[in-house]
Amino acid sequence: MSTTRSIVTVQLNWKAESEHGGLYQAQADELYTQAGLTVAITPGGINAPIGPELELGRCQFAMANADDVVLLRNEGVDIVAVLAAMQNHPRCIMVRADSDVQTFKDLRGTTFQHGPRPYVEFMRSQGLLDQVNEVPYQGSVAPLVADANVVIQGYSFSEPLLAAEQGVEVRTMMASELGFNPYSSVLVTTGKLIRENPTLVQQFVTATRTGWQNYLTDPAKGNALILADNQQMTGATLNRGMKELRKLARPDDLPLKSVGQMSPERWSTLVEQLIELKLVDADKVIASDCYNIDFL
Repeated sequence: MSTTRSIVTVQLNWKAESEHGGLYQAQADELYTQAGLTVAITPGGINAPIGPELELGRCQFAMANADDVVLLRNEGVDIVAVLAAMQNHPRCIMVRADSDVQTFKDLRGTTFQHGPRPYVEFMRSQGLLDQVNEVPYQGSVAPLVADANVVIQGYSFSEPLLAAEQGVEVRTMMASELGFNPYSSVLVTTGKLIRENPTLVQQFVTATRTGWQNYLTDPAKGNALILADNQQMTGATLNRGMKELRKLARPDDLPLKSVGQMSPERWSTLVEQLIELKLVDADKVIASDCYNIDFL
């Protein structure tokens, strides 16, 4: 007797990396198969089309940051967060160890490579980008390796290690230390899918959450699949980054079973910050619409 399996596509917000480890671990551990799901993971990149892919139904789930959720809802996209793997955001500003930059206040006179992200506007609101030459992020550590006056955005468990592999030691300054700390590695879906097929959402969230718990315990199988999808990444980088990733997912020794949790207070704070930065309209975004914790 044949069993009907639900087919699920997940759109990543970047190339396959540790930030997506729970998905790959769930795939490797056959947690999706056991839940009756056939899952395809689609790697992303710069400007990955998360909103359009969800709206058009070309994917049922995607990975994002919490601020992406708020921004997309402001544009009218019915996107809802259902799990947050990282409690603290890995966003950092990287400078070479031989640079004179010791703090955010020392960025004046540098060339800062970054994408159009809300944390940049938060930095600007604090006066931290005065007399800073801002240029687009190229998705590589090469400019920083070549020039001590270049600083780039990165994730603390990835790009600093890639620079070290090229023989350049760096310092990292965490954007979360400035007070802007949206959830990261957030699993999202649509309000429509939640309303029409809550069983599927529950199956996928449960399997993915267990995948994250397994990945944070022993990432070997998940990393093998990540490397198959991203040949620019190395196993050594993934392995060395796990110490930092575990701190982000389980700050203050958060119990393993609690991985993925979200709080209404964090979402309210984020929405208020984005409204203050004039990145979203208070009439268009309500914090409680951005997330759903029923599946956790």
